[in-house]
Amino acid sequence: MDYQELLDRAYEKLPKTENSEERFEIPKVEIINEGNKTIITNFIKLTQIIRRDPKHLFKYLVKTLAAPGVIEGQRLVLNTRLTRKKIQEKFESYVKTYVICKECGKPDTKLIKEGRITLMKCEACGAKSNV
Repeated sequence: MDYQELLDRAYEKLPKTENSEERFEIPKVEIINEGNKTIITNFIKLTQIIRRDPKHLFKYLVKTLAAPGVIEGQRLVLNTRLTRKKIQEKFESYVKTYVICKECGKPDTKLIKEGRITLMKCEACGAKSNV
């Protein structure tokens, strides 16, 4: 067998991958309104998908939505009545600011602290940026 035949055979054995422009989709927020409270039922699941500390996302949402809240188990309870659209907009803003790499556009990032500055380091391209 020559090199080209071996190469062709190796390519045939590789798993088929789906080539899509964007492999990461921002997940949808699931809420329930109970009286004057809004409950994000999939809060912990959201933080696992975007690979961020629940406390960090909690602080961001409470501050930007101007609503006091508390994490109860797998959910976030906000002490005000909000629409799913408004919460989804704030969540998408968080993902664009603290998750998606500014250089390559991939979600493979992590937050690191250097001194008093928080940086977002991309594990895909190696870029660092202030957040």
